[in-house]
Amino acid sequence: MTFKATSQPIDVAKVRNISKLEGDALAKKEARDRELDAIIRGEDDRILLVIGPCSSDNEAAVLEYAKRLSTLQEEVKDRIFMVMRVYTAKPRTNGDGYKGLIHQPNAKAAPSLINGIKAVRNLHYRVITETGMTTADEMLYPENLPLVDDLISYMAVGARSVEDQQHRFVASGADVATGLKNPTSGNLNVMFNGIYAAQNKQSFLFAGKEVETSGNPLAHAILRGGLDEYGKNIPNYYYDNLLDTIAQYEKMGLENPFIIIDTNHDNSGKQYLEQVRIVRQTLINRDWNEKIKKVVRGFMIESYLEDGRQNEPEVFGKSITDPCLGWDNTVRLVKEIYTTLSKNEK
Repeated sequence: MTFKATSQPIDVAKVRNISKLEGDALAKKEARDRELDAIIRGEDDRILLVIGPCSSDNEAAVLEYAKRLSTLQEEVKDRIFMVMRVYTAKPRTNGDGYKGLIHQPNAKAAPSLINGIKAVRNLHYRVITETGMTTADEMLYPENLPLVDDLISYMAVGARSVEDQQHRFVASGADVATGLKNPTSGNLNVMFNGIYAAQNKQSFLFAGKEVETSGNPLAHAILRGGLDEYGKNIPNYYYDNLLDTIAQYEKMGLENPFIIIDTNHDNSGKQYLEQVRIVRQTLINRDWNEKIKKVVRGFMIESYLEDGRQNEPEVFGKSITDPCLGWDNTVRLVKEIYTTLSKNEK
């Protein structure tokens, strides 16, 4: 073994007492969680938007975004339900680059994981208590879930993790809505095997103990496109893709069929303005086909204060990972979704 401990073991119970939700804030989160559950179960027909920065690298900028999003949510709440992306751990294909707030609570400083855990809890806590928005995060490290699962309302299993058995099994024990993405290859069977595992009971070792889970009926699909053998983007939000995905849901008899379209990544080729077109096309497909309308009921949108991305954290509210829609474009897109839904219901 070549591992070298650089800190004492983490006391999970002690960490969970940091930035702990109580009183009105806890009640509001639980109420919003019930609304989200109803949407995924098909009992509430509002559109779900999992929306926000690619990575939450700057607390002040994230909180400014959250305050604006909270106001926008109030304006569209009868047809759109938003959960804010507060992504604090980022997968890095070759290990290089910014790995998220949990690694670097200060993006300009050296990594500090212990301080990162505190920063992650504090950020989720502040978004909820100061703006009323509930939050989403990516389960990049399954063993870290107990450090944040009491604060988040939505969890994503990413394209690089969806084939991993530990991620699937831990998702089966999560008490929150969990979206599983198709892998970067675009192989939907991998994603559906993950959803099946997450929706069913599992027994496995976790945090040094043998555990059993009851299954997570809110586990569902996120279509994010893929890459062919030459590295070319292969989107999977088109009409036939949606029908094929729905057919696979039906074939496997999975609970609560629900599809979210990830409008960035390999669907857009990381051309952030393409997110607008992808949403528009999907709304047309929903209006054209009742089966699609019933199952495709969410979008994952990368959005921040400023358009695009930057290599270093110099411009306030501009992504240092994938390019995002800026705030003005975000408002226009959300209001366009709202208007389109309103027209289609008449």
